[in-house]
Amino acid sequence: MNVIELDGSTGEGGGQILRTALALSMCTGQAIAIQHIRARRPKPGLMRQHLTCVQAAASVCGAKVEGAELGSQTLVFEPGEVRAGDYAFNVGTAGSCTLVLQTILPALMLASEPSRVSLTGGTHNPMAPPFHFLERSFAPLLRRMGVGIDLELRRLGFYPAGGGQVSATIRPAVNGMLPFDLTDRGPVFEAYAECLAPALPHAVAVRELGALQRALGWAGEQLRTPVVRQNEGPGNALLATLVHEHVSEVVTAFGEKGVSAEQVAGAVARDVMAFQASDGALGPHLADQWMLPLALAVAAQGGAASFTCSEMTEHATTNIGVIEKFLSLRFEVKPSGSGWRVVLTGHGPRLAQIGATR
Repeated sequence: MNVIELDGSTGEGGGQILRTALALSMCTGQAIAIQHIRARRPKPGLMRQHLTCVQAAASVCGAKVEGAELGSQTLVFEPGEVRAGDYAFNVGTAGSCTLVLQTILPALMLASEPSRVSLTGGTHNPMAPPFHFLERSFAPLLRRMGVGIDLELRRLGFYPAGGGQVSATIRPAVNGMLPFDLTDRGPVFEAYAECLAPALPHAVAVRELGALQRALGWAGEQLRTPVVRQNEGPGNALLATLVHEHVSEVVTAFGEKGVSAEQVAGAVARDVMAFQASDGALGPHLADQWMLPLALAVAAQGGAASFTCSEMTEHATTNIGVIEKFLSLRFEVKPSGSGWRVVLTGHGPRLAQIGATR
């Protein structure tokens, strides 16, 4: 049995190494052995949401697993056959349910039949892609690739209570995922901001949106306060959405004790202005997320595909290193204009289907 060995302390040394490795293990049928999981985090090893990722992956492909327990810094994962179906996973805390979805989504996109997934946990967490990012930025790119995906936010979930609910319906691409170039975001069609603040004083939303309006010079109609259920809080997320012709960017900052509304708005404004100042098509977080599905498409179809982005984070660089261990392709990253250009080129046998490399 071919086992890919990974060191979880390399690069950014966080949970992304685990999630990407699990996803690619399921997609390619290659077993993995990971040491030093999350070694660079204050609390290393598997936290609740990481353990749920492992358990979810094992459920989807019937894997044999060693080391799947809280605090474990080692894991052996031997995948079986991926099974489409109806799945439900509960993080059990405010840990991110979107990161759990991120782990199992690639394999379900390559399965033979549609799947439905229900997840409970945090929907809007610092250090994780919030639901609205997946819905507005990530999912539309998957649809362009041929994947059918519908996401529904049933209930908000903030730290520390959690309890959010997300559902996803995944329909694999009929003719396989088709890679495409994404090097130009196109003209901006719409830009707006929303403040989610359940169980908090209305003044929080007023101050955050007002501060963001002053920083970005946006008009009043670009500022929104969606209706939320008070029992979904307390929690606070300020989101700015930039809708371009070819891609949408969602920037988020979270309120917490000791952080003023103006500081939250300032964080969003800085990220929005940094994105606007770059000519990269993707923002830093979307670039990181987009690498894996694009790599799977290139590995399956052959050839090459590229994208540009405003920033290359250590997170993204670490992700590249993990992906290249599993797939017969090469990443080339170089500065381009006021951003970066990433080219993926296949250089080996095509990945015809899940488990083809077993």
